[in-house]
Formats: sequence, structure tokens, C-alpha cells
Amino acid sequence: MSGLARLQQDFQDHLLRGGTAVEGHVLGTARVPVATRLGIYSRAYGSRLADALESNYPALAKLAGPVEFQTLAADYVRTHDSPFFSIRYYGDALAEFLATHEDYAAAPVLAELARWEWAMTCVFDAADATPLGHEAFARFAPQHWGRLRFTLHPSLRRLTLSWNVPQLWQALTGDGERLATQLNPTPVEWLLWRQDLTTYFRSLGHSEAAALDGAVRGWPFGELCELLCSELGESAAPAQAAALLRGWVDSGLIVGAD
Repeated sequence: MSGLARLQQDFQDHLLRGGTAVEGHVLGTARVPVATRLGIYSRAYGSRLADALESNYPALAKLAGPVEFQTLAADYVRTHDSPFFSIRYYGDALAEFLATHEDYAAAPVLAELARWEWAMTCVFDAADATPLGHEAFARFAPQHWGRLRFTLHPSLRRLTLSWNVPQLWQALTGDGERLATQLNPTPVEWLLWRQDLTTYFRSLGHSEAAALDGAVRGWPFGELCELLCSELGESAAPAQAAALLRGWVDSGLIVGAD
């Protein structure tokens, strides 16, 4: 290992784990000893990551409050370095951290709000793709429809939420009155996606959520129809399948079919 590589490794070890090997590479003075010099970098590193968390999770930061969020961020930074070249994506494991850490698991709405905010980030940053219009489906012969598989827009995300997280997020990031956290009577299915530069989200009924999840997994249209038959009955399934497909196309969710 070259001298530069060793220095970089020792410095990283100090920032992430408090390693002391780097101290031999640093000159100190009576006024500013080695520990003080390194402490400046360590605190700046942690502070920058905490700032990135607040930037990526503004609603969570507002819900928790400034003091509590700084404590939360410090707890996360101590156990999670950044695996990405861009600090834009720091905090990808925050929802799981909040759901499992003993200090935060008792407030599951925090983890759900983190999941929501991270999903919104992923939706916004997802690759562009050109949606199919209704006319694209006219080229398929009727006998081919049962085998038809859809490619969904790269921005599509699905969440199942037990708390009123979307409403909280809207209130916390907008100018409206702050809402109280509320547990839903039953979990609610949500769809998030992007059209051009605009991010959308809406709740889903059980049958649509199941069908959309099947489409994401690559099920052919025939199997999606069979799923709807089991959910709704043979008489209602055809109309529902047609309505769902029309709605997905209108929303720009389908970018390929074959």
C-alpha cells in the first residue's frame, strides 16, 4: 500500500471509528495539539452528515424538533458512514435504523415518515422514461393480451403505511397547520411516481395494489386478470382490469409492453 493510500485509510478510520493511527501523520503545536486538529475534522465530518440528513428528511426533522433531530442524527452518524460518492444519498438506511433502534422503535411513525421521504427522493431522482400511450396497445392481437407483460416507469415506488404519513408530510413541508400523528384503522397502500418533473402519489385499493405489485414482478396480463377474478369475482374483474390499465396508462406508469 502506498504512503498516500495508508494516510487516507488511517484518516478514514479516525473519522469513522476513532482510530489513532493517523495521529502519527499530523503535526501539532502547544496551542493546537494533534487531538484538537483531528477533532476539528471529526466534528466537521459528523456535522456535514447530520446536515445531509436534515436536508434529505426535512419533514422528519420538523416533526422530531431541532434538539431531538440532532440527537437522532448523531446516533445515526455514529453507526452509518456514507457508502455513496454523493452525499445526496446519505441516509438511505435511516428508516430501518429508526424501526430497530431501541430509542426510536417505540415511535414507529418516525420510521414510516423516513420511508416516505426517502421514497420521494428516489422517485424524483429516478431515470426518465417515455410512457406508452393508449394507441401503443392497438398493435396487440386479442390472443396476445393474456401473455402481455408491462414495464413500469423507473420512478414507481410502493409503500404500505400504518400512519397518516402522507398527510403529515404535506402539513410539515407546506404552510398548513400541523397535524397530529394518527394510526390508520388498517394499513393503507400507496403509489408514488413521477411524470416529467412532477412527483405524484395516491392511495390504492387492495385489488389495484395487488395487481400493480404483480405487474412490477413481471406477471403477464392474464395472471393479473386471474388475480382480479379471485379478488372481485368473474363478473366484475374484466371491467376492473380494463379500468386499471387505462388509469395506469393515463398516469404514465407503463413504459413498455411485450
